[in-house]
Amino acid sequence: MQSFFRVSALCVLAAISISACAPEQVTVTPVVPTAGVRFINAVPDSSGAFGLDFRFVDIVENSAAFRVPFRNSPTTTGGVTASTATQYRPAQVGSRHFVVFLDDTIQAITSTKLKDSTLTLVDGKNYTVILWGAARAGQMKLSVIEETIADPGASKVALRVINASTSAIDVRAYKTGGTLPDAATWSNVGALASSSFAVADTGSISYNVQPAGGGTALFADQIALLGAVALSSAGAGGKLDIEPIPGTRVGGSAVTLVVYPRSTAGARTPQTAAFLVPAGSFMWDKRPPRGF
Repeated sequence: MQSFFRVSALCVLAAISISACAPEQVTVTPVVPTAGVRFINAVPDSSGAFGLDFRFVDIVENSAAFRVPFRNSPTTTGGVTASTATQYRPAQVGSRHFVVFLDDTIQAITSTKLKDSTLTLVDGKNYTVILWGAARAGQMKLSVIEETIADPGASKVALRVINASTSAIDVRAYKTGGTLPDAATWSNVGALASSSFAVADTGSISYNVQPAGGGTALFADQIALLGAVALSSAGAGGKLDIEPIPGTRVGGSAVTLVVYPRSTAGARTPQTAAFLVPAGSFMWDKRPPRGF
């Protein structure tokens, strides 16, 4: 019995020795090609208690947009209104199956599908998925915009408007504090439609939104996302290591104003005073170059 234990111990030591001499095994995780996808909830009359859920249902991944309320949670800071729930999320490329659900705590409601469709994603590209139009009137539709945006240049920015309202609009983009121009930057942008991009000099830029053909502005003029240039965490004179934030003060950026309709009275969409009138909210479309 004693000899048996000695032999067993020698075998274990030999195994440890062999294992220690063996080369390390490296597990290579393949890089999965991805695209960026963001979801905009512009439906004024249909919602779960917490808004809508957009999710791909064919592959398990962190690409879903959960609890997205009407207008994507607009927040105003320093005079600039931006929708904080409008974010690009990485999604695996290919033909992808997605569903838009009502978001609620009641199972019968949360399992309701507003849209069930597919989307073909290409590596390195960004996509905006918008659900808009009044569902109760049979006008709700889903649109996909492939965000192919040309570089506006080092001292230029690209500007656009998306009209999620029910009527055509004229929109003027102008230098904040300056005189409102006579001519519209984008004329007669149709309901549930997107304008082309216009290139402007960097600086603080405001948007004025009127009914097509002119008239009283739909809401007070709004200042576009300002952004911030690349910075150094070490302070002045240090090496740049903080990436720039996209906005109209940062060359190479692209910014969009989304014009939303009012919430339908009595619907489960927000019914506070701010949602009972049309409003606008900004989002960025293209990041500026890192610069370091």
